[in-house]
Amino acid sequence: MDADIDISGAAEDYEGNDQELEHDPNSNSKDLEDMKKRLKEIEEEAGALREMQAKVEKEMGAVQDSPGASASQAEKEEVDSRSIYVGNVDYACTPEEVQQHFQSCGTVNRVTILTDKFGQPKGFAYVEFVEVDAVQNALLLNESELHGRQLKVSAKRTNIPGMKQYRGRRPNPLFRSRRPFIPGPAYYPAYGYG
Repeated sequence: MDADIDISGAAEDYEGNDQELEHDPNSNSKDLEDMKKRLKEIEEEAGALREMQAKVEKEMGAVQDSPGASASQAEKEEVDSRSIYVGNVDYACTPEEVQQHFQSCGTVNRVTILTDKFGQPKGFAYVEFVEVDAVQNALLLNESELHGRQLKVSAKRTNIPGMKQYRGRRPNPLFRSRRPFIPGPAYYPAYGYG
């Protein structure tokens, strides 16, 4: 049998591993120091980012709380007081034709025909006048015809941000409860089959 094994080479390998183990604590401490340095750098970056974010939020808050924001709301209300809503507008109607129709009421500043995401008209428009008095004149054109359709004219209402009108759901008198049907105890007739 070949049982001759050279153990001296294995012992040398073992001693080499011992030396590597002796070096490992030094390399581990060096790796640990590198990790600590990197962690410190990351924490400094995070602190700088937090400061920048706080600065931006402060600037944004100052812009929103400034009197310019309330002035823009007042400006919107003023523009809305000079505007009208025109409903049942023909889909083929152009802003120029709507302007011509309301020209007799006063000087038209802008005509906006709203469209959907595909560019098709929604069937209503807003007309902004230069004078506030023109709105009362335009309301007289309610139920007038344009392109063979009877227009619905009303004063434009001001949209208040954050105030969503909730109409709620009307209860159906035929459906009284939303509880699911839960069967009661089994009912057995008095007259059996058997």
